[in-house]
Amino acid sequence: MIANPLISQQVKKKMTLSDAIVIAQRQSPDALSAKNRFLKSFWEMRTSEATLLPKLSLDATFPRYTRAIEKIVQPDGSEAFRERSLANTSADLSLSKNIALTGGQVYLQSGLQRIDYLNIGDAAGRPPTAWLSTPLVIGYSQNIFGFNTYKWSKKIDPMRYNEAKRKYLEEIEQISINTTNLFFNLLVSQIQKNVAEQNIAYYDTLYKIGLGRFNLGKIGENELLQLELGFLNAQANYETSALELEDRMFKLKSYLRLQDDIPIEPTPPIQEVSFFEIPADKAVELANKNNSQALSFDRRLLEADRQVNIAKTTDRFSANMFAQYGLTQSANSLSEVYHNTQDQQLLVFGIKIPILDWGLAKGRIKVAESDREIVRTSIEQERVDFDQSVFLQVMDFKMQQRRLQIAGKSDTVAWKSYDIARQRYLVDKVSITDLTTSQINSDNSKINYIRSLQNYWINYFQIRKLTMFDFDKNEEISINFDLIR
Repeated sequence: MIANPLISQQVKKKMTLSDAIVIAQRQSPDALSAKNRFLKSFWEMRTSEATLLPKLSLDATFPRYTRAIEKIVQPDGSEAFRERSLANTSADLSLSKNIALTGGQVYLQSGLQRIDYLNIGDAAGRPPTAWLSTPLVIGYSQNIFGFNTYKWSKKIDPMRYNEAKRKYLEEIEQISINTTNLFFNLLVSQIQKNVAEQNIAYYDTLYKIGLGRFNLGKIGENELLQLELGFLNAQANYETSALELEDRMFKLKSYLRLQDDIPIEPTPPIQEVSFFEIPADKAVELANKNNSQALSFDRRLLEADRQVNIAKTTDRFSANMFAQYGLTQSANSLSEVYHNTQDQQLLVFGIKIPILDWGLAKGRIKVAESDREIVRTSIEQERVDFDQSVFLQVMDFKMQQRRLQIAGKSDTVAWKSYDIARQRYLVDKVSITDLTTSQINSDNSKINYIRSLQNYWINYFQIRKLTMFDFDKNEEISINFDLIR
């Protein structure tokens, strides 16, 4: 059905569609961009998870030196300016954790401070030292009626990450589609060049035969001119197809990021074609389960609910609570600062009540609720449209299988018809017009068959992209995401 490409003296690299797709999925610009987009989503998810993990931190000052004249309160209550020279050294170790259920934070702290008074001395002339220890402090802070960021992030962020994984798989399938288009564009140009090269030889032969017949008076000058015009057109078509071949080969090699100068000879993926049945209802079910667009519907509804919750908890009645209990002690030496520790407590409870806001808070809530209804309505329609698009894609694939068979048969018939017309013209049985028409039909049939083959593979990868399922192998499409990270 397809004319074999003419063998060139230049060494060529044969490449199948599968070879091109493997290379593109590994190193094409789209593959690298898709990988980095997924990695971005992965680290966003890790960052979100880290906000709910215990956090250990050390805050230390080694030391803070001060020498200044400052206002000091005297024993009798008066104030006086005195020179002070001291060094303050401190270290605080804290362990904290955010609570997703309540949105509060619990923490543990332990600290030690030392002050060296440099401008005074004891009996031995050494500067006196003061110590303050807080061996253990337990605290908890809570916004009672405020927006709980951690709770909503814990719900939404895993959905985003799962959506990002599906999106990455879809982008890999889109790379297959892009590669298929570039591969078949090159294949069509290769065939057009081969056909144009063959036509040059055919029309050269026909013109020589026609010239002999013209000299014998068997044909008129008009028919001879048509033969000469056909020969000239064949030469022009060859030059055009050769230039187009170079352009499309460059585009494919650029997309595959191939740096060598070896020309690619694409192999038509005919043997790999298989005809199989795709149940439309199963395809729709799988698409709703696996496709990132379908997964985004639930996530967008949840985000709309979050915005309503933000509106309801912003500038409304709120209460803040802060509680802390710990142990502390001060001494003039390190050996004594942890003896006979005393307890310390702190409890703070505050409220905020908006008395008059002229409907500002209510307006925000109504806007958020209206936006939520808009999202719900939009998603309902998008679900219907999405299911319909999957159904139509399956139907188109089924029709494409039949179109491919018809195009293959048409290519065979057209080639045989042209071969017969060419042989009959050599024995002066058909006119040059009939021969030209037959040749055009044959050339077009070759291209139509290749384009039908291209549409078959495009539809095949489109269904894989929509459903994340390979109906040919009857298995789900998946990868080990740990290898990407």
